[in-house]
Amino acid sequence: MNVDTISDFLAEQRDQAPEELQPLVLEFETLWERKLWHQLTNLLLEFFNHPGSAPQRLQFYKVFILKFADKINQLKLVDLALKAATQCRDNQERLSFLEAVVKKVDHEDSQDAYVFATIAVARVKLDLSDLDGARKDLDTAERILDNFDSVESVVHAAFYDTNAKYFQAKSDWGSYYKNALLYLACIDVKSLSLEEQRQRAYNLAIAALVSSSIYNFGELLLHPILDALTIDDRHKWLHQLLFAFNRGDLAAYDLLASHISSDPLLAQHTRQLREKIYLAALTEAVFRRPPHDRAMSFSTIANETKVHPDEIEHLIMKALSLDLLRGTIDQVDEVAHINWVQPKVLDMQQIKSMRQRLQEWDSSVDKLGNWIEGVGQDVWA
Repeated sequence: MNVDTISDFLAEQRDQAPEELQPLVLEFETLWERKLWHQLTNLLLEFFNHPGSAPQRLQFYKVFILKFADKINQLKLVDLALKAATQCRDNQERLSFLEAVVKKVDHEDSQDAYVFATIAVARVKLDLSDLDGARKDLDTAERILDNFDSVESVVHAAFYDTNAKYFQAKSDWGSYYKNALLYLACIDVKSLSLEEQRQRAYNLAIAALVSSSIYNFGELLLHPILDALTIDDRHKWLHQLLFAFNRGDLAAYDLLASHISSDPLLAQHTRQLREKIYLAALTEAVFRRPPHDRAMSFSTIANETKVHPDEIEHLIMKALSLDLLRGTIDQVDEVAHINWVQPKVLDMQQIKSMRQRLQEWDSSVDKLGNWIEGVGQDVWA
């Protein structure tokens, strides 16, 4: 396509563009003629980021941008392509379009762009329910990412978000939870709409509760995304449920249990949730005790966890196998000797409890000092 034809195309697109975008389209031609590719790329991104440009993006990419695609930053080229791809008729057309983008940027000096585009292809395959194809693309992207010294955060964010979506589709809630949190670490949470924040917080909370590998919610409890659950009354119960699990609060769990049936996934894991809260109650009971007083009889544990006495030994063994506790079990005397409990995030009540223990420890040190001073007067003299 020659310069005159490009000029005609831009003039046509300018007439079709919303009035507030027409000056940008007019500037495109000037930058194109002067071969100011960097400035042109940034202006195109500004144009594509405007909602009013949506109907024109695909044409701009195919007719205009591809003419100088090799001359601009390849990561930004993929960014433009992804925005253009939103205007494809369906996922099948979008897949073909993005696969062409992958081939376009598959060069040794543009592997970050290649990864970015490959991840986009994997996401479309997920939308098409091609989980095996998506996994293959994600594995390819991960191998290349692992070899980078550094890469733009947008690439890592895209990888973790798509990886999380894959694990969600596979019902692998532990892996989903990990990747979803890594995605949030790569972005500014405030850039998400309130509804998206709420949805992500909800999905993370459900994943943490139903996962068979997650028993410590500390990272989620400290994350600002969780505040989205308190925006309205619909999901406050889930926020409260997470904190009830964190402090092993059986009474609070029983009060909130009626909400569990409102979520199909939680309803399917009712028995597992009950076991989790029992484990949380056990670790909390151990945590509240000073290190020198962690030999607990089975009857004591039964009273504090509300677990049937016949199931106490199994509960302790489960906690030991999950590395929530460390210690030994005396089956003859029915006593658990605990010497370590997994650290966790503390709420205000737990912090008050720790403060009280520290005060008791300080008092006992003072008494010991006074006793030593009293019985050793002749020595000190």
